[in-house]
Amino acid sequence: MSHLDNIPSTPGKFKMEKSPYINRLRLHSSLAKLTFWSFVFLGLILIFFFRSPSSNPLPSDLSRRSLRTSSWGGPAWEKRVRSSARVRARNGISVLVTGAAGFVGTHVSAALKRRGDGVLGLDNFNDYYDPSLKRSRQALLERSGIFIVEGDINDEALLKKLFEVVAFTHVMHLAAQAGVRYAMENPGSYVHSNIAGFVSLLEVCKNANPQPAIVWASSSSVYGLNTKVPFSEKDRTDQPASLYAATKKAGEEIAHTYNHIYGLSLTGLRFFTVYGPWGRPDMAYFFFTKDILKGKSITIFEAADHGTVARDFTYIDDIVKGCLASLDTAEKSTGSGGKKKGSAQLRVFNLGNTSPVPVSDLVSILERQLKVKAKKNIMKLPRNGDVPFTHANISSAQRELGYKPTTDLQTGLKKFVRWYLSYYSGGKKASG
Repeated sequence: MSHLDNIPSTPGKFKMEKSPYINRLRLHSSLAKLTFWSFVFLGLILIFFFRSPSSNPLPSDLSRRSLRTSSWGGPAWEKRVRSSARVRARNGISVLVTGAAGFVGTHVSAALKRRGDGVLGLDNFNDYYDPSLKRSRQALLERSGIFIVEGDINDEALLKKLFEVVAFTHVMHLAAQAGVRYAMENPGSYVHSNIAGFVSLLEVCKNANPQPAIVWASSSSVYGLNTKVPFSEKDRTDQPASLYAATKKAGEEIAHTYNHIYGLSLTGLRFFTVYGPWGRPDMAYFFFTKDILKGKSITIFEAADHGTVARDFTYIDDIVKGCLASLDTAEKSTGSGGKKKGSAQLRVFNLGNTSPVPVSDLVSILERQLKVKAKKNIMKLPRNGDVPFTHANISSAQRELGYKPTTDLQTGLKKFVRWYLSYYSGGKKASG
C-alpha cells in the first residue's frame, strides 16, 4: 500500500496544533489528498478514453477486450438472423452458438445445421490468433446457410435484440478467451470474456421468455494441480494452475448461482485437449506441424525428474457428438422473466478420450505423417500454467449422454495433417 496508510483514520482525535511537526503533517496531508484526487481524475480520463467511440484505435492487446461489435439491426439484418435460426427438421431446436467462428464453434454449428436445427452464430473475430482463419471458417458456415453476427457477448443490447428476433430454445456458449500461457501477457482479456461475458449472456438468458437451456464450455484445466487420475467430475477443482483455469472454475460457480436463483438449465462441458481440422494455431499439434514443415526446432517439455508430459487428446468429431448429446438431453429452464418457478437441471461432464498420450509420441506421429524429421529442443516444463498430464474419466458422460469417443490420436492427426496441407498449400494462406 502507499504512504496513505500512515495517515490516522480519525485525525481529529490528535491534538496536532501543539505538535512541532504541524507544518510537515499538513504538507503530508495535502500531498496525500492531491495524489488521491490525481488518481481519481486519471481514472476518469482513462474510463472516458476507453469508452469513447471516437478515441484512437487501441493497442492490439487491449483491442481484444473491446466489444468489437459491428453495425447491426434493420429489416435486412433481422431477415438474415431469422433465416439462419429457422428450424427445418421436425422436433428440431433453435440454437444461438457463441464463438461460432472458433474451432469447436464452427464444427458444432455445422453439425447442428446438417441435422436440420436452426443455428445463429455470434463471434467478435478478435485477433488472439490469425483472424483470417476465423473468416475462412465463417465462409464455410455461410455456404451452409449459417449467419454469424459480428459482435461481443458483453454487448447486452445486441444479445437482447437477438432474443427479441428469435426465441432460441438453446444456447451453445463457446465464446471465451482461450489459452493457458497468454494469460500471463493479457490477464484482463480472460476476465472480460470468460467471467464478465458469461455473466452478460446469463443476464439476458434469465430475462428471456422462454428461457433457453444453456450448454457451455468449461475446461479440463479446472482440475489444476490434482494428482489423482483419471480426473472425475467429483474431484476437487480448487487448485487452478493458471488464470485461464481460474476463470473457467469461476464460470462453473457462476452457472450454479444462476441455476439456483433464476432456474436456468445449465450444462458445463470440460473439454480435454481438442484437436483436428480447422483447429487453433496456438495449440501444440498445430504449431508443431507448422514448424516441422519450416525446418524450425520445436520445444518439447518434460516434467520434473525427466517425467513425461501427456495429454488426453480428443478429436473434434468426438467433442461435437458430446456437445450435441448435451443439447439434446438438456431439460428446459424453469424460470420466466427473471423469476425461478422450480428447480432446474445443473450438470457438468468431462469430454475426453480417456487415453493420455505423451507429447513425444504426438511428435513422432506428426513426423511420420509429414515425412519430415523434427528438430527437437527438450526443456523443463515452465511454471506458466501448464500441467504435466490430463486424463478424463468419462463414465458420467457415457452414462448420461451416450458419449463414446472413437478416434485415436494417429487417425485424428492424419485427418488434421491432410486438412493443414490442403489449407496452407500453394502459398494461398500464410501460416504465420
